[in-house]
Amino acid sequence: MTGQRRPTLEAVAARAGVGRGTVSRVINGSPKVSLEAREAVLQAIEELGYVPNRAARTLVTRRTDTVALVMSASEERIWDEPYFAGIIRGISTGLAGTGFQLLLAFAQSRAEHEQLERYLSGQHVDGVLLISLHGDDPLPRHLESQGVPTVLGGTPVGTDLSSVTCVDADNRGGARLAVAHLVERGRLRIATISGPQDMQVGVDRLAGYRDTLEAAGLPADLVAFGDFGEESGAAAMRTLLDREPMLDAVFGASDPMAAGAMRVLRESGRSIPSDVAVVGFDDSVTARHAAPQLTSVHQPVDAMGREMSRLLVARIRGEDVRPGAVILDTHLVVRESS
Repeated sequence: MTGQRRPTLEAVAARAGVGRGTVSRVINGSPKVSLEAREAVLQAIEELGYVPNRAARTLVTRRTDTVALVMSASEERIWDEPYFAGIIRGISTGLAGTGFQLLLAFAQSRAEHEQLERYLSGQHVDGVLLISLHGDDPLPRHLESQGVPTVLGGTPVGTDLSSVTCVDADNRGGARLAVAHLVERGRLRIATISGPQDMQVGVDRLAGYRDTLEAAGLPADLVAFGDFGEESGAAAMRTLLDREPMLDAVFGASDPMAAGAMRVLRESGRSIPSDVAVVGFDDSVTARHAAPQLTSVHQPVDAMGREMSRLLVARIRGEDVRPGAVILDTHLVVRESS
């Protein structure tokens, strides 16, 4: 009816024949209510069409039913690179049915981090997911010290794993698979385009490259660096060709960097894979749409996102989640580029 007043908590209590506090406990899921009283309250809510006031519920429970995903990368990279889309998709899937809403936040500069930290620690969210951290970023420690449950996507550089909860892929093992494949193909001058060394993922994938070549008795000196993006891969490939025109294989530490390398190789007149074999890391849509299709290490980004959500929700609900890293397996998907 037009102009009809919204049912109140008191109206529900009167209809159910219980006190206001009992209604509040039922709405907030408290077990300290008799079955008879709970059924009476739920029936009254249905009959009156009562909708709980979210702001009032937050004051009572100190819960917002919102978690934040903080990404320390440029918005251009986040929307362009398949890795981020996969992580976000996995996180969203993991939160489905939990009652939690997802808030996306971007922060690159120190000022942005400080502003975001103030917001996140101000009881606006129940927990935080962090991905693409660089260096010894203090944000996870600061949030935890403020009582905000936090789960990281990726292992932070130089961090004591007994103090954090994180989810990662087997980056070192995956890189070993990629380079071993190139060695098995008879390649002798194998280069790598590595990721940033202020990120553990970059450190681990470079270490996997060196592990495999040293074990095979081959030189591991053809190293250039990028930021995981395509243009940085192209620039690194030009540098490598200037240093060693006779290189016969390249391991790109991400699919976009490998795609950039393939573009430069074609421009320089090299045939892929007969002259230079190329392997990437991600097994993303970029790999499947490359020409030729890109051999790549599959990392389960959707599963990583789901696991991050599971751990964070468990921590928010007070379940026993031990600190440490959950490492998910990788495997090689062989295609035309190698």
